[in-house]
Amino acid sequence: MAIGLANSKQVSPARRAAFEILREVEAGAFSSILLAAYEQQLKLADRALAHELVLGVLRWQLWLDKLIEHYAKRAVSSLDLPVRLALRLGLYQLRFLTRIPAAAAVNESVKLVRSARVSSAAAFVNAVLRRAIRESDFDPSAVSDSLEKLAVQTSHPVWLLRRWIESFGEGEAEAFARANNLIAPTAFRLVNGDSNEILAQLREAGGIVERSVVAEDAWRISGATSLVREIVANGNIYLQDEASQLVAQTVAIKPGELVLDLCAAPGGKTTLMAQRVEKTATHADALIVASDRSAKRLETVLKTTATHNLTSIRVLLLDAAQPLPFKHSVFDRILVDAPCSGTGTLRRNPEIRWRLSESDVNELATKQKLFLNNAARVLKPGGQLVYSTCSVERDENEQVIDDFLNENPRFKLTKTARLWPHHEGTDGFFIASLQLATQQ
Repeated sequence: MAIGLANSKQVSPARRAAFEILREVEAGAFSSILLAAYEQQLKLADRALAHELVLGVLRWQLWLDKLIEHYAKRAVSSLDLPVRLALRLGLYQLRFLTRIPAAAAVNESVKLVRSARVSSAAAFVNAVLRRAIRESDFDPSAVSDSLEKLAVQTSHPVWLLRRWIESFGEGEAEAFARANNLIAPTAFRLVNGDSNEILAQLREAGGIVERSVVAEDAWRISGATSLVREIVANGNIYLQDEASQLVAQTVAIKPGELVLDLCAAPGGKTTLMAQRVEKTATHADALIVASDRSAKRLETVLKTTATHNLTSIRVLLLDAAQPLPFKHSVFDRILVDAPCSGTGTLRRNPEIRWRLSESDVNELATKQKLFLNNAARVLKPGGQLVYSTCSVERDENEQVIDDFLNENPRFKLTKTARLWPHHEGTDGFFIASLQLATQQ
C-alpha cells in the first residue's frame, strides 16, 4: 500500500502511517485492515506507535474535537481534513502519550500538514497546539447536560449512549462505554503443533499466558508480541476473541452430522467447529458447509482451512438473504453468525461508533430475522439453530429471537448468553441456541 504524502520522509514513519490510515478511514476503510497492511512497511517500534495513534485518535475523536474547537475557536467541521487529522494526532500525543516530548508532537503535526500540501495551515496548527500546551488543564467535558457530559468523557455519540442507557441502565451503559476505550486483550487458540511446547515458548519469551475462563481451550496473552506474530504466521495458533470461540463451541457438532455455517467468512468460527469435531470424526463422518455471499472472503476461509489442516469443510457461495439452495430439513445444525452493527467490537473497531446510525440498527435487525427464517427451513427436526452477533443492541439480539419464536412456534430457546468487555473482558457478543421440535 503506497503512502500518499508528499515529502513524507520529513515525517516520522509511525505518524506518517497513522495520518494516512486515518485519512483512509475517513473515506470508509477500516483501521484494522489498514494497520495490518501498513505493518509490513514499519519497524516494530513504529508499528506500536502507529497502532496507538490510530486507535487512540479514533477512540477519543469526540473528546479531541472538543479540544480543537476550544483551542482553535472554530468548528471542527470547518477545518480541512488534513488539518483536522494533524490536530487530532498532535493533541492525542500531548494529552495521552506523556513519554513523547511536547515539541516533537507539535513539530510532527506541522510537518504533516506541510507534507499533505496544506502548508498555509502550518502556522495555524502550530498555534493551536502551542495553546494546548499552555492550557493543558482544560476539560472539554465540563458541560451541564449529563448525557452530553458522558458523551464527551467517553467519546461516544449521544444517540448511542441514550440507547444503551434505555436498554441497560445508566451505570451499565457508562461502564461499557468506558471499556470501549481500553485495549482489547489478545486471545488465541492452539491449532497445530505441540500445545505444551508452544505455550512454554510464549512464556519463555516473556509472554504472560492465561487460560480463558470464558471458552474451553482458549487462551489470553500479553507480551511476546514478535513470537506471537511468528507462531500465527506458522499456523500453529489462531488469534480469536474468546466470545467468538464460545459461539463456535455452542454449536455442539457430533460425528456424522451435516452442519451449515450460513455467514462463515472469515472462517474463525467455521474452522474451530471443524477442529473440535475432527478430534473425534473424519471428514467422511462430518461435513461443515461454509457459506458466504463474498467469493473473496470465502478465499480466506479456504486459506485458513488449509493452514489448519482441516478436512471437514466445504465452501459455498450464496446470499443468506435469498431462499437457500437446499431441500427442506437437510442440516443437523446451523450457525447464523449474522451481519450486525458490531457495537460489541468498539475496542477493536472504534470507527464504527462514528459511522453507525439508528436506522442502520433497524435495517440490520430486519435482515437478521430474514436470515434466521431462511435457515429454519433447512434444519432437520430436532436440530440445533445457533444465532449470534457481536452487537450489544437488544434490537439485534433479544428482539430478533423473540420475533423469530413468535413466528416459528416449533422452535424452543434452550440457551442464551451475553458477554461484555467490562464484565468478561471479551468482545460484546450475544448467543442464542434454539432447537426445532421433532414432531409437528
